[in-house]
Amino acid sequence: VQLVESGGGSVRAGDSLRLSCTYPGRTYSVATMAWFRQAPTRELEFLANINWSGERVEYADAVKDRFTISRNSAKNMVLLQMNSLKPEETGVYYCAAAFTGQPSTPEKYESWGQGTQVTVSA
Repeated sequence: VQLVESGGGSVRAGDSLRLSCTYPGRTYSVATMAWFRQAPTRELEFLANINWSGERVEYADAVKDRFTISRNSAKNMVLLQMNSLKPEETGVYYCAAAFTGQPSTPEKYESWGQGTQVTVSA
């Protein structure tokens, strides 16, 4: 299943963006949804995850005070509200789904979206 992301764009430092990710199928097997970031010349970086019931969330230290992950169960959608964005956070943002546990490493996620570009200018 390929997830569908939206909401990327070009903003200035300090601005906010909200990313959306939809799981286009039956969700009974989904355990956790997460967001990752691929910045130029850097490895894929974990940002946040949320278990499917929405009861537990985890954040990377670099974003925990500025990003908020949430879930819209009615729409099979996961959101990432990003505030106070920084130029170094420019990159492609990916949504992913895991079917066991609540991992923070990308290899544990089995379904991915195509990515959405976020560009933050100084």
